[in-house]
Amino acid sequence: MQIEIIVLAHNEERRIAACLASLPSEDASVGVTVVVNGSSDRTADIVRDHGTRGVRLVEYQQGGKARSWNRFVLDEAPEADVYVCVDGDAVLAPGSVGALGQCLERNPEANAAAALPLNGRSKAFYQRSMQVSQGLFGDCYALSGAFVRSLRESGVRLPDDLIGDDGLVNALANTDIGADRDFRRGAVIQCLGAGFYCEPNPITPEGLRRQAKRMDNYALRYFQNRILSDIMRNEGARMIPTRLASVYSLYLDRLRPRLNPMWFGFDRRALARIRAAA
Repeated sequence: MQIEIIVLAHNEERRIAACLASLPSEDASVGVTVVVNGSSDRTADIVRDHGTRGVRLVEYQQGGKARSWNRFVLDEAPEADVYVCVDGDAVLAPGSVGALGQCLERNPEANAAAALPLNGRSKAFYQRSMQVSQGLFGDCYALSGAFVRSLRESGVRLPDDLIGDDGLVNALANTDIGADRDFRRGAVIQCLGAGFYCEPNPITPEGLRRQAKRMDNYALRYFQNRILSDIMRNEGARMIPTRLASVYSLYLDRLRPRLNPMWFGFDRRALARIRAAA
């Protein structure tokens, strides 16, 4: 079984070395490619230093995780039986890559296998909800080679301006690239032998700035996911636009900030970004 690990990294110089150290890059049946996109720090240089360990660097000047995911996974990645996607700030538990491959091998009807979060105050909640909803996290998940080939043949791609990748990839895997009505039990499985660790955001001025930026993006992603959910509920995957901004004007009158005090301000800023893009 040939496994291709795809690490997507943007300005991850603090964490990329730890991420790469957790991958089985010297296993002959495993290929590791780090896709560095739009970075302005030393991420690419650190990846180059790992070249002797079998790590390949692909560098895109243009940023955007979804755009880079499309470009590499759908257009450039070598053929493999399993594709494991990893965020550049995640550290995998030992044996996770092999466990993901084995999960898909034992469940040939599955399109994807999800690794579980192993730290954080909400890890138990997330693990339970993933099992109930057949969910996955962008930090680490695996796609079967057959599913990736189906995606390539379908012409369905992630919108280039989508924040993140996991929500839509999850929906496409759960519906066999169809619509919500095509949801299939067992299309996405949770792999109990695979897990990942994320670094908690420190309570420092820099950490708080990073968290505020993250919350801004989470708010925008919330509204983007509402739009995508409407498309998947009605027309289905083949009507997903190349850019979500092209359909923002159709949804503006339906989008309102959440009344939750934690999110209200972030949602208002996200809606201002949506109005400007529309």
